[in-house]
Amino acid sequence: MKYPILLPNIFNHPFTYESKINLKVGDFVLVPFGKSKITGIVWNEFEKNNNKKFKIKSVLRKLDVSPLKKNTINFLNWFAEYNLIPKGMALKLILLSSNAIEKKEKKIYEPFDNKIKKNSIKLSLSQNKSLEKMNSSNKKFRVHVLQGTTGSGKTLVYFEALKPLIEKGFQGLILLPEIGLTSQFEQKFLEYFGFNPAIWHSGISKKKKEIIWSGISSGEIKIIIGARSSLFLPFKQLGIIIVDEEHDQSFKQDEGVTYNARDMAISRAAFENIPINLVTAVPSIETFENIKKGKYEVSRLSERYKNAALPNFEIINLNDTKLEKQSWLSNKIIEKVNFHLEKKDQVLFFLNRRGFSPNVICNKCFTTCSCPNCTINLVYHKKKNNLLCHYCGFKSNLSRDCVKDGKCEFIFSGPGVERISEEVKRKFPDKKIEIFSSDTMNKKDSKEKIQKIINNETQILVGTQLISKGFHFPYLNCIVVVDIDLSSQGHDLRGAEKNLQLYHQLSGRAGRTGKPATVYFQTYENNSKMIYELTNENPDIFLDRELEIRKKNKLPPYQRFISLILTGENENKLEKEAFTFKNFIENKIEGKILGPVNAPLFRLKKKFRIRFLIRGPKSMKMQTSLAKIIPKFKFSNGIKLSVDVDPINFN
Repeated sequence: MKYPILLPNIFNHPFTYESKINLKVGDFVLVPFGKSKITGIVWNEFEKNNNKKFKIKSVLRKLDVSPLKKNTINFLNWFAEYNLIPKGMALKLILLSSNAIEKKEKKIYEPFDNKIKKNSIKLSLSQNKSLEKMNSSNKKFRVHVLQGTTGSGKTLVYFEALKPLIEKGFQGLILLPEIGLTSQFEQKFLEYFGFNPAIWHSGISKKKKEIIWSGISSGEIKIIIGARSSLFLPFKQLGIIIVDEEHDQSFKQDEGVTYNARDMAISRAAFENIPINLVTAVPSIETFENIKKGKYEVSRLSERYKNAALPNFEIINLNDTKLEKQSWLSNKIIEKVNFHLEKKDQVLFFLNRRGFSPNVICNKCFTTCSCPNCTINLVYHKKKNNLLCHYCGFKSNLSRDCVKDGKCEFIFSGPGVERISEEVKRKFPDKKIEIFSSDTMNKKDSKEKIQKIINNETQILVGTQLISKGFHFPYLNCIVVVDIDLSSQGHDLRGAEKNLQLYHQLSGRAGRTGKPATVYFQTYENNSKMIYELTNENPDIFLDRELEIRKKNKLPPYQRFISLILTGENENKLEKEAFTFKNFIENKIEGKILGPVNAPLFRLKKKFRIRFLIRGPKSMKMQTSLAKIIPKFKFSNGIKLSVDVDPINFN
């Protein structure tokens, strides 16, 4: 009998195989493909007829894996269509290194035993109201937004919503935006439920991933806490999806297959006909608009857990104080910090720039250290004593021949967290100080470092935006925003929204256990109105105004954007190709094409980049028309097209 088998590769259709074994849609099989053997899935449609005659090969064997559910197959078909990728590449996201993991002995899943213990945690009145609203329609698809002030106990509410579903044998998925959050979150989960969840992200070993993949597929493992990729695990009986920090831009996958994990999670929940909860302090503009339209339910927690007060805000006007040479911290800030340290408060200096300095210039020839592969400055990392490109990973040392004479003499312009950390060490020599950034907190010892922060063994933190993402530090009661001026200048349409979310999340790290807390903003612009708007307890005021601007200018969420980027090593050839491509597709697509223009990051990883933006109504017509026309255009050798539906990054 003939069967359509989809393979995890760049093809947009299944291949026809025959088998004497009786197979059904969703079965995992091993088949010959070229000279190799490859895992495939019995798909729900045959490839379109072509006139070529070819020999039909036989399925080698059916794998001992629970079949992929038809709902999941329908989701993958839709996912490929929406994001303009081949179906085979969508299937690849489900598999583990293009393989399916066969069932293992039950005892191997014992570490993930899901017996729920009783705990003494009691929800507040407002938490219980949110829980009731969340549970009122927990048997079918619906989107519920749990919006709450940072520190209001949102996690406890959705843990309670999760509990009855686990008891009924369903599986649950909790999506987190950052790998760094999983260790503290895992501990919180264990304390509440009394059993270990399965953790899924790029840092998990291959052996552990194989156990988890097969445990999810067979239904033995009930709870996954994971990053974006965990959305594509082959759940046997998924009962609920929770997206924590739903506004976070890290849910957007920008490399390889591009997709927004939050949006795709909502779609997967719709196909599976299960509830999904979006959890946030400040909703994304898309979520906020869906709440206003009544498309999403919402419940709000306006008070912090155990009535802890929100932090106060104070502006330090740098025009009224003279900074010392090579210093970024005013004397007034040092006084304030000393006051907090005397009270045994933990202190955070916040600057959203990694490394020591973002600009390195020769004092003799005035040459800036820039990346040879990308149109971006190299960042100096003093700890590693190298210059690093944060885009392609290029590394270089500081020793360079100067065009004027001898070696270059470098000056470092502007601070990164390493530089602020050095100044903090000079000002507070007897304090334990830790840098909190992706360079320091994705290491093996990060769990230990976080525990020391929780115990107040580390008195001062110097951190980037990573620290704003859901960590609970009970002694943190003083936050110093070193430079609000530079960190608030966004050059894309989401700049204002990003800042609103960042500063709400950041301020939410302080005063979580009830002690008085303060966030200090250093600024040359005494723009107290802007800071007030960014930190107002009610973010809806800001979001309402932002929606008006978006509507007036026909921007998302009122219209859809699709970004097309052409890349190539020859700049002139790429430019000509871009105009030829535009002329070819312009009148054949549903939407208005803007561009071509040089991308703001014009050269990346040795390739030049030209971008188009297609704008049109929010429907699948844009994708359908592009899917028809793009394959008909023959790109020159060396020129590649990448497509990003609903772009977040406009570099």
